[in-house]
Amino acid sequence: MAFKTHKRRSRERVVQALYQYMVSGGEVLKIEQQFLNQQSGKISKAFFSNLFINILKNRNELDTLIAPTISRDIDELGLVEHAVLYLGAYELQNSIEVPYKVVINEALEIAKLYGAEGAFKLINSSLDQLAKTLRCIEAGCENKLHKTLLI
Repeated sequence: MAFKTHKRRSRERVVQALYQYMVSGGEVLKIEQQFLNQQSGKISKAFFSNLFINILKNRNELDTLIAPTISRDIDELGLVEHAVLYLGAYELQNSIEVPYKVVINEALEIAKLYGAEGAFKLINSSLDQLAKTLRCIEAGCENKLHKTLLI
């Protein structure tokens, strides 16, 4: 088994906690504490809590970002895939210190681990489109825009 960083484990738990919240509609703070208190593998607790709480606070905005990047209605997404897209979209928008390729790779690895077979393809496509929108300069799309404006 490959080594997992504290942040990777934290991201995995965020996806699990989001999934649990979407399934049960339970109390956010109880779910947060449950995942913070898990003994399996060390995580960055502040990183986990920041992601989990802020993703839940911004779900509507994240759905608005995600919806145009997928080929189906957002309500038709599997819950794991939806949770992974929340994580990726939130980090692309708000964690600019994390390179966009790292955000996408982390989301893909989590999707491969917990998502439906082949779901990583949808997640890759969606997050790649979001990166071009939210991280245009970093993703290298300014050259295409510049060329378009020159024509």
